[in-house]
Amino acid sequence: MTKREWEPRKKKRPERWLIPAIAAAVLVAAVVVLMGKGILPNPFADKNPDNLPSYVQQEFLTPNPYSRPQTPLKEVNNIVIHYVGNPNTRAIANRNYFEGLKDSKSVQASSHFIVGLEGEVIQCIPLSEVSYCTSKERNVDTVAIEVCHPDESGKFNDSSYQSAVKLTAWLCSYYGLTEEDVIRHYDVTGKLCPLYYVEHEDAWAQFKADVKSGIKNTQ
Repeated sequence: MTKREWEPRKKKRPERWLIPAIAAAVLVAAVVVLMGKGILPNPFADKNPDNLPSYVQQEFLTPNPYSRPQTPLKEVNNIVIHYVGNPNTRAIANRNYFEGLKDSKSVQASSHFIVGLEGEVIQCIPLSEVSYCTSKERNVDTVAIEVCHPDESGKFNDSSYQSAVKLTAWLCSYYGLTEEDVIRHYDVTGKLCPLYYVEHEDAWAQFKADVKSGIKNTQ
């Protein structure tokens, strides 16, 4: 057989770069899936792309299925106000309760922010992710704020109130919302939360009016 006759019968070998490229693509896809499920940490999830106000303390929860599922928050239509329901407890204590759910696995619960009795603001969940706070249907398009309160009435003290208004106004300005887009947990599910501001509609109306003024001050 001549060389000319043999050449057409040679099998084409795959390009040497092709197999490593396919392997790399499969590896990247697997990592993305595992990060999405919280099995691997997402190195970008704890970044703060939002330039939040300096008074916000970031204490992000560990990714887990019970309080930080790392589900993307693709849009924000409302800011939802809650009360913690545990009188005279600190913001950090409530944050640590959410953190502990990864171990106790008792319920699914969390919040983007917790406003404390001294006006401190702790961020538990990045604004790029959902929290387990309002309802299954509305977690996907809302930002949740839990507010601490000194007694069973659920009324916010002055420090908590002022910080809650300031944070809510900033979020409204950031997302292009108005005070009419600020709602209570009660408005979504009928739950008496935040209790005092469900039982006292005038106090809730004042809260929204103060948020409106706060929005103007941020513009």
